[in-house]
Amino acid sequence: MKRIRSMAMAALLLILHATEQKQPGDARIYDMVKMRLANDPDIKGGNLEVDVKAVVVTVKGRVDKEKARAKVDRVAKKVKGVSSVVNQVRVEP
Repeated sequence: MKRIRSMAMAALLLILHATEQKQPGDARIYDMVKMRLANDPDIKGGNLEVDVKAVVVTVKGRVDKEKARAKVDRVAKKVKGVSSVVNQVRVEP
C-alpha cells in the first residue's frame, strides 16, 4: 500500500512539474522578466517595477532612452508564458 501511494505521489509530482514547465505561473514569469530586464544592457531595468496578473506583464518606471523603452516590450514578450505586455515605462533623461 505504501509503495502504491509513493508511486501515485511521484506521478502527481511529475505531472505538476510538466504542467509548470508548459505554462509558467505568474511568479515564475515575474522572476524571469525581472531578471531579463535587469540584465539587458540597453534597458538596465533593475529599478523597473514589474507586475504579473494572469500572464499579463505590466512594466512601470523610467528609462533614459526611447530605444530602451521599446526594448522592454520585446524582452518581456520573449519570456515563456507571457500573453501580453503593458508598457507604462516613461522616457526621462
